[in-house]
Amino acid sequence: MQPSQGGPIPQQVAFDRREMSVIMSLYGRMVAAGEWRDYGISCLRELAVFSIFRRTAEYPLYRIEKNPKLRNRQGQYSVVGMDGQVLKRGTDLKAVLRVLERKLIRAVD
Repeated sequence: MQPSQGGPIPQQVAFDRREMSVIMSLYGRMVAAGEWRDYGISCLRELAVFSIFRRTAEYPLYRIEKNPKLRNRQGQYSVVGMDGQVLKRGTDLKAVLRVLERKLIRAVD
């Protein structure tokens, strides 16, 4: 039996401290603007998901996903809208989250 390529498979994918800091900074500003109210975090075998809600008991407005398998292709980070459409994808989390920061600028105007 040969070892798998790319090293051991992690039990679950999670956001690290730096990534959570970037996400929570944006989340705090959007809560202060009255746009977002709740969030949920899912750490799954192949991806980690930070879901953003306007109210607690509804579908997420946005999902920030981390999928390490896509790191060398489209980028491991993506922002997905409520309808499942990928709004932005890339390798730099801050650059990917800019698509949501534009919503903050509109909310403040």
